[in-house]
Amino acid sequence: MTILRQPTRAGVRDAAEKIARVLPPTPLFISEIKGVTVAFKAESLQPIGAFKICGAWHRLTALDDAARKRCRRIFLGQSRAGVAWAAKRLGMAATIVMPSHAPRLKRESTLALGAEVVTYDRATESREVIAAGLAEARGATLVPSFDDPWIIEGQGSAGIEAAAQMAALGLGVPSRVIIPCGGGGLSAGIALALKDSAITVVEPEGWDDMRRSLEASWIEPVGPNPPPTACDLLQTLRVSPLTFDVLSRRDATGVAVTEPEIAAAQRWAAEKLRLVIEPGGAVGLAAVLAGKVALEPGLLVILSGGNVDLAAYAKVMAA
Repeated sequence: MTILRQPTRAGVRDAAEKIARVLPPTPLFISEIKGVTVAFKAESLQPIGAFKICGAWHRLTALDDAARKRCRRIFLGQSRAGVAWAAKRLGMAATIVMPSHAPRLKRESTLALGAEVVTYDRATESREVIAAGLAEARGATLVPSFDDPWIIEGQGSAGIEAAAQMAALGLGVPSRVIIPCGGGGLSAGIALALKDSAITVVEPEGWDDMRRSLEASWIEPVGPNPPPTACDLLQTLRVSPLTFDVLSRRDATGVAVTEPEIAAAQRWAAEKLRLVIEPGGAVGLAAVLAGKVALEPGLLVILSGGNVDLAAYAKVMAA
């Protein structure tokens, strides 16, 4: 795919203005951890249960009239419900490519928004290849998961909102933002939005390719035979040059968390914040609770999604 432009901070501001016209801000929760006040941005409370709605809206509303009149929109999986939501609101058809073992709730919510779903085997097939083939065959517009300047800018709107909410509460500018990371669209967008805040990305152990890439100063893919993880949306085998470039220029750092640490964070969010957070959405909180990110005034944690598998969530809560 040819990138015609780079994501910019001005683009994030434009995206935030567009999104504010159709969606209210998600809540900002405040709690203490070991006596330090921490802010939590609940993107889990978006209409689709995740932050991806913002990138999808910014991307689809950026299409010209000719592109909007085409019959299909193909998306590569991770913000599936976001693209489906935006497409439905804009009167556009959407075809979503998602893993065959994606949680039932996520598949059903995508279908409920009127999108077509095409499944693939994550172990043996490539969603990029499948989506590109469908787009070519149908004359469609291809919308990537994270490797797109509009997607990155739209995701960054969460940072604009959170900073305004913290300022209104007298908490000042976020000193550091802790962000779940799959392909890096959310973290890159927030890195652009909040130029005076340190950025730390968090991934599940064995899937921490962004962390290793930032430390190496070049892109490192996920190694062979990565371990199983409950974080289905953070299973990105290789980050994109676009997101890596933004984060590396911002001197972002990364940490990895274990599955028990993630489950503990889900329980903490339920007990302390009364929030249902999916495993991938809880990794930032897990890093803080596990002491892998130092507590400091002005800390902002992004809770990126709340689309849980109910049976798996019940087991986590019962542990």
